[in-house]
Amino acid sequence: MHGFSVAFSGLNVLLIFIGCFLGTVIGMLPGIGPINAIAILFPIVLQFELSPPSALIFFAGIFYGSQYGNSISSILLNVPGTSSAAVTCIDGNPAAKQGRAGPALSMSAVASFSGGVLSIFLLIFFAPLLAKLAIDFGPAEYFVLMVCAFTALTSFSTGSFIKAIFSALIGLAIATIGIDDLSFSGLRRFTFGIGELGDGIDFIVVVIGVFAVGELFIFLSELSADTVQSVAPLNKILMTFKELKASVGGILRSCITGFVVGVLPGAGATIASFIAYSTEKKIAGANSNFGNGDLRGVAAPESANNSSAVGSFIPLLVLGVPGSETTAVMLAALITLGVTPGPTMLADQPDMFWGVAASMFLGNLVLIILNLPMVKWLAKILLVPRWILMPLIAILSIVGVYVLNGSEFDLIMMLVFGILGFIMRKTGFPMAPLILGLVLGGLIEVNFRRALTYSYGDYSTFYESPISIGLWIITILSLAAPVIIKNIKRRIRRELE
Repeated sequence: MHGFSVAFSGLNVLLIFIGCFLGTVIGMLPGIGPINAIAILFPIVLQFELSPPSALIFFAGIFYGSQYGNSISSILLNVPGTSSAAVTCIDGNPAAKQGRAGPALSMSAVASFSGGVLSIFLLIFFAPLLAKLAIDFGPAEYFVLMVCAFTALTSFSTGSFIKAIFSALIGLAIATIGIDDLSFSGLRRFTFGIGELGDGIDFIVVVIGVFAVGELFIFLSELSADTVQSVAPLNKILMTFKELKASVGGILRSCITGFVVGVLPGAGATIASFIAYSTEKKIAGANSNFGNGDLRGVAAPESANNSSAVGSFIPLLVLGVPGSETTAVMLAALITLGVTPGPTMLADQPDMFWGVAASMFLGNLVLIILNLPMVKWLAKILLVPRWILMPLIAILSIVGVYVLNGSEFDLIMMLVFGILGFIMRKTGFPMAPLILGLVLGGLIEVNFRRALTYSYGDYSTFYESPISIGLWIITILSLAAPVIIKNIKRRIRRELE
């Protein structure tokens, strides 16, 4: 009830609506994504001096709102906004080609709403259980936790593991630039005589550069690929009661699957969607219409990816561990606002946790209202060509970075990191480890040095407690997990074919 009192305050209600609407629009537009939106809008949030709970409520609305929007372009155009929406294309687009785009979109909205709302109850139930471990967490346990998160997200990154490690090292290197806060001498590290680097590099400059400006460079390098596609006509909007009844079981099962996968750092909504779809296809049997426009094939992944988005807030808020690029940016934003998520958050920041949890109920209600009656109008946004969107993103990026400190040097650094992001994308280097290295680099160093200070230099402090030992085991398992996940994906792909 305290959370609802926070969520239903006048400003937060407005932020929920704006965040959900922006998230829906951004989710529909391929190549933009919630992480770019959060990175670009964060400087604006700072200018309006929003409180940390209000800022996170706004960002959360963008995050889970984009999960709704992803399905619109997937179903109508067969173009997923993010990798997590790729599974929706398998049955969603064939349904649209059969003239059933409306029922497919309405099924997506209902499944997303159901998965999002049901997973909030799981969030409310499991988060306090994890928070009870708070009193046992010291600097050594926090250090091992950060290493565990770092290893997990790096291991689960797509592509080469070596490239993921290199990307993570770049993030760690950026985090070390500036004055050593733990040094009494105020030692400057890796500034190369450049005075502006004394305070370090602001994470907003890095994130906007790597993602937004990097995306702009990608667009410029692929101008010939920019085409305006026609949107399939939308006549009938709602699915039949029979179709809804057939999908109820799949929605519930996929909700649980998505939530569990979302809690695991590095797993993410993409894996949740594939597992949910494969499970429902297997349950339906060989005589099902999966792959040819079956609405159960739309309901399962949509329920799973929305539930996964909610589940990812548990490691973010309760453990201070981001499970994806988007939640890594949220973590960095919270740290900038003076809030460090962790096991004590439920006790120290009840407005933050319960306010966000309650806001998700209202946000999902707003999204179902937006998605069902307004699908015809929202789909028109897909007709906006990228050559109009990209200059707008460039303007927002420049303004957003400049208003931070009024520094031209920040703009130069934004351009430098934009080039870095472009090169990394073109060469297949994952972005998540870089962001995680940048965000957690300072926390890893601080807790490592504090733990050694408290133990008088005894390194055994890092594996003495049961929590530390458990986290080290998870860390080792996460190094082996990519091989297991790769085999599972290969098996799922074989079944889908």
